Amino acid sequence: MAGYKNIVNGDIRLMLGVLLLAVATHSPAKPGDAEQGEQIYSRRCVLCHSDEGDGLGPAAERLNPPPRDFTAGIYKIKTTGFDDMAPADEDIFRMIRDGMPGTAMPEWADVLSEQEIWDLVAYVKTFAGYEGEEPGEQLDYGEQIPSSPESIEKGKALYHDQDRCSECHGKDGKGNAVKRLKDDNGDRTWPRNQTKPWTFRASNDPKDIFTRITTGIPGTQMTSFAKPSSEKRLSIEERWHIANYVQSLAKIEQVVRAENTVVKAEKIDDDLPDSPDDPRWQATQPTTFFLVPQIIAKQRFFTPSNDTITVRALYSDTELAILLEWDDRTKSIPGNKLAEKISDADIGEDAVAIQLPIEIHDSMEKPYFGMGDANNPVNIWHWHSGTTETTEGISLLNSKGFKEIEKRDAATIGIHAKGLYTEGTWRVVMKRSLTTAESDKDLQFVSGKFIPIAFAAWDGSNSEKGSRHTMTTWYWLLLKPATGAKPIIAALLVIVVIFALLFFWARSRQPHRG
Repeated sequence: MAGYKNIVNGDIRLMLGVLLLAVATHSPAKPGDAEQGEQIYSRRCVLCHSDEGDGLGPAAERLNPPPRDFTAGIYKIKTTGFDDMAPADEDIFRMIRDGMPGTAMPEWADVLSEQEIWDLVAYVKTFAGYEGEEPGEQLDYGEQIPSSPESIEKGKALYHDQDRCSECHGKDGKGNAVKRLKDDNGDRTWPRNQTKPWTFRASNDPKDIFTRITTGIPGTQMTSFAKPSSEKRLSIEERWHIANYVQSLAKIEQVVRAENTVVKAEKIDDDLPDSPDDPRWQATQPTTFFLVPQIIAKQRFFTPSNDTITVRALYSDTELAILLEWDDRTKSIPGNKLAEKISDADIGEDAVAIQLPIEIHDSMEKPYFGMGDANNPVNIWHWHSGTTETTEGISLLNSKGFKEIEKRDAATIGIHAKGLYTEGTWRVVMKRSLTTAESDKDLQFVSGKFIPIAFAAWDGSNSEKGSRHTMTTWYWLLLKPATGAKPIIAALLVIVVIFALLFFWARSRQPHRG
């Protein structure tokens, strides 16, 4: 192998790598056994898709988006033409093998063999009568245009021209809604938040994005921009430019990373920022966590719209400030006719909360993450966005569980908050003094100690109120000790002492001359 590497040059190695990747990621269609596929389907798929394949399985009402109705013969992720209903077998294979991020459809590659997946493909096609139908021609990808600043800039201009894409996906691609969208079944649909690549049903590879732009997403309001009859039709080259632009929107600095479990607060000498758009926040380290639906207490919640929250923190000699940032496709304003028009029926306020233990035990025992417990109560700082009749505000709760909650006046202990909604994103700053007069009721912040912290969020346009919300488990907040000259001087003194001891030890080991 070493000799081979010495022969081929870098360009050939690159070409081989691309070829191997293509072979690894595109399994050629193989004959599937529909009878075998039916047995696999009955064990693995009926809970969501039902025996009849109509997507009305026992779990369906708790899934967002709903499971695919195979009987309708509408496949959203396909590589056949926009006017061809039938997908390629490879399209169905890929969705089973890789799953669909952002949905309840898992990847089955680690459970099913390749042949079993092809058997499932054969059986799933029978629900719509596609078993004997050959799909039409595959898409014409032309010559892919590599991503570059020039291509991205062209894509951006096309994206916003005539509100071609921004009408639904928003100015910054966050999917912030200006109108209520429904699919062909009447189910609520949300435009893709293109800054979150992990939610793309296929992937955010430019080729997959090009495919969606070309075919549209059948059954939804995402149209094909390859239709000759469309006023907003795009050429192949233009579709590649938009694909490159959409990929560039990914917020790679706000991706959830398993190793990032600590919100690190830096100490500053100035007054802490009051505003969410204070430029000093951008110099702080962000930490992003997944939000999951609250399903441990009534009323349980299964269909969230928000999935992550990003946290930053700063502190001074007297105060702590925490910035919470999360994408929300709608600014929920109860009483506002436009907001109510694009929301679900029971609109509520947007909201966010921080949960902290009242006391940090030496054993580092945490309270029950669902609003504490009898032996380990918690503080909850709860901000809400306001209505047409009320302004934004923050409240303080002391909780020993879902049924034992004490409401307190946040202002009396110095908790303040300010929220700002801009182009599909909420940013909320919460501030409190490091210590309070009621040490038996409030957490007293100290630097250098790991403090348990958890978060919750409410999307009012998604009928989220009370216990219907998203949340995190416990993570950590660390007020990083201030760095200065003292630690460095102390370390230098230790080094000097060690060298002095070594010097005298070496002298003592030398033989004496009489």
